[in-house]
Amino acid sequence: QVQMVESGGGLVQAGGSLRLSCAASGRTFSNYAMGWFRQAPGKEREFVAAINWSGRSTYYADSVKGRFTISRDNAKNTVYLQMSSLKPEDTAVYYCAAGTTPGSRPYEYNYWGQGTQVTVSS
Repeated sequence: QVQMVESGGGLVQAGGSLRLSCAASGRTFSNYAMGWFRQAPGKEREFVAAINWSGRSTYYADSVKGRFTISRDNAKNTVYLQMSSLKPEDTAVYYCAAGTTPGSRPYEYNYWGQGTQVTVSS
């Protein structure tokens, strides 16, 4: 079992930046690939970014490529999502997830955090 808690969400103006953190506890964090997903009201949960266990491989949705950066610190059991040049369409609840591979589909992840709200005003 892996427990995760996201933080760092909030209200930001378009063009601004936020850094989300996801602190994990329980089983060995470095054994897991980590992903970030988001879900806007009335929409399905969508893939944002993923990172493999070592941090050497990262993957991004086209909609955030070049603006968002995923990273991890295995010594701190934490994964981050640095978000820059934020747009109103980035508004959503952001979730971190842990799984065996850094996939882009929610079913590929076994454990989920509770989510943190990000709101981007125009």
